[in-house]
Amino acid sequence: MRASSFAALAATIISGPFFFGVNALAKEPAAETTNLGRLYLSNPAAVTPPQCYTKTENADRPASNPCYACHTNSQAPNFTNDLDLQLVYDFAEPARQNRWHNLFKDRSEYLASVSDKTILDYVREDNYRAQDGSIPLAQTLTQKLPAHWDGNRNGTWDGYVPDVGFDFDSEGFDRDGDGHLTGWRALAYTPFPGTFFPTNGSTDDVLIRLPAIYRNNESGKYSGEVYRVNLAIVEALIKRADVAIAAVDETILKVDLDKNGELATATKIAYDWAPREQRFMSYVGEARLAQQRQEAPLSAGSYPLGTEFLHSVRYLDVDSDGQVRMASRMKELRYARKVRWVNYFQHRELAADELKDAHDFPDRLEPVVGDIERGVSNRRGWRYSGFIEDAHGALRPQSFEELASCTGCHGAIGANVDGGFAMGRKLDAGDSFQRGWYHWTQKPLAGLREPLREDGRGEYAFYLQQVGNADEYRSNTEVRARFFAEDGSLQTAMLERLATDINILIMPSPRRALDLNKAYRAIVEEQSYREGRDAVLGPRDNLLREVAEGQETGVREVVSYR
Repeated sequence: MRASSFAALAATIISGPFFFGVNALAKEPAAETTNLGRLYLSNPAAVTPPQCYTKTENADRPASNPCYACHTNSQAPNFTNDLDLQLVYDFAEPARQNRWHNLFKDRSEYLASVSDKTILDYVREDNYRAQDGSIPLAQTLTQKLPAHWDGNRNGTWDGYVPDVGFDFDSEGFDRDGDGHLTGWRALAYTPFPGTFFPTNGSTDDVLIRLPAIYRNNESGKYSGEVYRVNLAIVEALIKRADVAIAAVDETILKVDLDKNGELATATKIAYDWAPREQRFMSYVGEARLAQQRQEAPLSAGSYPLGTEFLHSVRYLDVDSDGQVRMASRMKELRYARKVRWVNYFQHRELAADELKDAHDFPDRLEPVVGDIERGVSNRRGWRYSGFIEDAHGALRPQSFEELASCTGCHGAIGANVDGGFAMGRKLDAGDSFQRGWYHWTQKPLAGLREPLREDGRGEYAFYLQQVGNADEYRSNTEVRARFFAEDGSLQTAMLERLATDINILIMPSPRRALDLNKAYRAIVEEQSYREGRDAVLGPRDNLLREVAEGQETGVREVVSYR
């Protein structure tokens, strides 16, 4: 996706066979009363995240380069190699005005008006589960759907209905209120550099669920062993690396998982997929049979058809010992499902078509396809939908415009793998707690070693070096004071501590955590998500209000995310 024509939304929105015009200057109705499914955009560039408007140039030192984390050399089947976007703000004309107004607001008066106790009480409330274990949001969607939530006006909710219990066992598998397995499994990962560090506003988690055929044995009955092995195979395909597993009998599964030439006992999934060299991999159980019928395609860098992800974004809690951790209250619950298989050739053709369109029509904006119930499409086989707090803190469906932002990061940028990030960053199965399959409520982030780049350097230290802070806007004064000397150089002692425990960087102090919670709560009360969802403690200085045509970032040398 070229930023010139694909990092901004169309002046025309497509949904099914109909086309709807967008008036970027029209006034948006209040989110509490309007039809959330209305195909409406107040910001024609809603797909372009505010981070893309970062002012990278510095007065007294070389330009900062947070751009590399997203815009980088890609790995097939992602053929969007967009390293050049580190050098220039390559925006279409309608995207050159920054409409993320919340990032310029001064929230100091609001922060002072909210007590620490008030905000702590708020974030400790569970707005997903009721005390009896039920899920009020699911009940509303299925039993008493509000008219303004019914995007297609058919009287029923045709999208994902939340069903995760957030009750995880010793292998990371989730159970609902009745103790039944839901198919969801939590995975532990190192946070993506920048915005997703908790010190910048939020904690989060990621769960994955594969379709039933990947959970069942060849007789069609659920098998925990089959499911664990198939998830390990997916991990190997996404990481393009061997993955350690608990010992399994290959004679029962009928697949040589470790590729040693015999069916025996395997303790790893060997990554060995090169079809042109006649080297193949296979799923196990019912999925193996479906794969033989060409109904369960497999390829490196691709999730199985029907894969689902859940991603909850949450506030920050502070416990009695002063430790910052994940709060009970959700800001958002995001959902993704792979609804269409896209092969390597189709991915390459799509990337080529987008590049040609960007050249031929530099100011033509890419349309967003979809609706709030089925989700919006990233054009690469995935649909994204989600829920967000209403003004009173209860979860509601996200509006069409609020969902539009999903297609930017999960669309055509070089850094993602089949539209996502988490599995590629999952903790190594060979030396991690529960083989990296657990939820942060089972074991917090504290004590995790810094992830390494392909060149062996610490990933987070590299980010600090390239950016000059822990966020794209270089606004995190706490990290700046903790990791940098007065002359702007990184402190060696802090980098040594970071290498053995990422918490020293990614977690905020209790004071900062409470203030970030308050700043976000202001956005919730306003329901002004369309103007930006970042928790901002003060107006962003390193953020452009407008971008000139062809404006350069000041970065002189591109670097790779990997």
